[in-house]
Amino acid sequence: MHRIWQIFDPRRSLIGLMSFLFALALVIHFMLLMSPAFNWLGNNALQAPASSMSAMPPTRTIN
Repeated sequence: MHRIWQIFDPRRSLIGLMSFLFALALVIHFMLLMSPAFNWLGNNALQAPASSMSAMPPTRTIN
């Protein structure tokens, strides 16, 4: 294993690896944000309209 690090510079290899992983993470997160099912920032299409909301649930009757 030490011969691999004699061929490649460890600093440049690790910086390249971290840059690639960061770019991959950005691409994955932006793909998720563009999909309506996985948009966690402001997906208003899945929320119920305010008119159908009530402050308290309806009362239950026990027979």
